[in-house]
Amino acid sequence: MEEFDERTKANMDVVLDAICAELPHGGDHESRKFIAEQLMQAARSGKTTLGELTYVSRRALIQLQNRPRSA
Repeated sequence: MEEFDERTKANMDVVLDAICAELPHGGDHESRKFIAEQLMQAARSGKTTLGELTYVSRRALIQLQNRPRSA
């Protein structure tokens, strides 16, 4: 994450932890990875505020919840 400034990295960490706290057991590795990738993509496009990153992470969480479960 060296491509981001300290504030952006801190915002991304805070948002990732907050959104994953809503998942059972803080989320599994794949869920956390998916949300983190969405946050990094958003930050690269200039969305770096807590509000913007929170919005992106909530959308990612909804995508995860709407994914079909494998049997």
